[in-house]
Amino acid sequence: MQQRAPRRLADVPPGIGEACYALASALYPMMRSITGDGVRETLAVLSRIAPIEIREVASGTRVFDWTVPQEWVIRDAHITGPDGCRVLSLADHTLHVVNYSVPVRARMPLAELKRHIHTLPDQPALIPYRTSYYAPAWGFCMTHAAMEALPDGDYEVLIDAEHRDGTLTYGEVLIPGETTDEVLLSAHICHPSLANDNCSGLALLAHLARHLSEQRTRASYRCLFAPGTIGAIAWLAANEASVGRIKAGLVLSCVGDGGGPTYKRTRRGNALVDRAMAHVLAGDPKARVIDFSPYGYDERQYGSPGFDLPVGLFQRSLHGTFPEYHTSADNLEFIAPGHLARSFEIVARTLDVIEGDARYLNTAPKCEPQLGRRGLYAAMGGQRVAPETTMAALWVLNQSDGAASLLDIAVRSGLPFDVIRDAADALKACGLLVPAPHA
Repeated sequence: MQQRAPRRLADVPPGIGEACYALASALYPMMRSITGDGVRETLAVLSRIAPIEIREVASGTRVFDWTVPQEWVIRDAHITGPDGCRVLSLADHTLHVVNYSVPVRARMPLAELKRHIHTLPDQPALIPYRTSYYAPAWGFCMTHAAMEALPDGDYEVLIDAEHRDGTLTYGEVLIPGETTDEVLLSAHICHPSLANDNCSGLALLAHLARHLSEQRTRASYRCLFAPGTIGAIAWLAANEASVGRIKAGLVLSCVGDGGGPTYKRTRRGNALVDRAMAHVLAGDPKARVIDFSPYGYDERQYGSPGFDLPVGLFQRSLHGTFPEYHTSADNLEFIAPGHLARSFEIVARTLDVIEGDARYLNTAPKCEPQLGRRGLYAAMGGQRVAPETTMAALWVLNQSDGAASLLDIAVRSGLPFDVIRDAADALKACGLLVPAPHA
């Protein structure tokens, strides 16, 4: 096995934004749902980047209060107008059919057809995204302008679909570290052609998995690519006995646009990941840190009271708040390599803090130890303000009584975490710091 090199996780690979964008572009056209071949095809593409292991859960399996649904197979969907010309086709856009529609082949007047057409009157040029996962129904989605232009008459309607027993598919990557403590990183894989929600999250997570696998880490990292809600629930049901290893986690979604960044705290509100992300975002005037709520993505499953896992949600623009959300405007023009690179950097820096946080004891706690003779103090005294590295060393020595962690010290001092950690490494090297008991 190739030895992984010790390297700071915050050292972002060059060209990462372009690489994530290229992967998101490859995923964008695929017809995904919560089950079926679209999920498997997506995992096959992601597996070119990261060594994903595929898991299958049989239809009908009970997972807590839910039941794994049948697979959905969609072969074709279209509407043919009174003149014999098609006015809508699934081949033109994956959003044109209500996801999980039951099959239909019928002829009907326009008034009846309109009861099965979903549009956005306030955004007449956009196609909405609609689903019917757990209630049998059928329907189409189109622009409001196109629906308004439909002439009276009879229409031929076809949804060539099938629900059959099969499996729910998800993928995961476990990257072992020096300990069995785990950090969970999760992205949903069920949405079709929505670039920000969530081709961007899938692409970012795949490249994060590769990045993590190339380095030696203290924690183990588990990257999960699962259908929204039911996928996370199925994974939790299968791993209930071992989820206590999870010490921190992030759900990644909507990470490719230019808004935010936005972080939603865990249910606990003050977990390590909450404090680490808040510290990383502290210097960004556009950043928002918001409180937990039981609505959103799969952080609400991980944070359900029976598990209460410390898993937060990282996004750029908050879901549901940008006009492109769940519409055809969430396309490849809405995301950009630069935004993806910034998202990667934020997540990597947060993981770097989680990796490096520790508690120490000052071995010379009575007054300041003489740093100059150890090469840790500026040679020229008398400056009005001490250099940052000196201030970091002084803060670490003063606060290292076994109670404060390096992250606590970084927050209190206002200094970057990596500067505080570098100071701690230097102080350890000359014997002025030792790990605190039970750190």
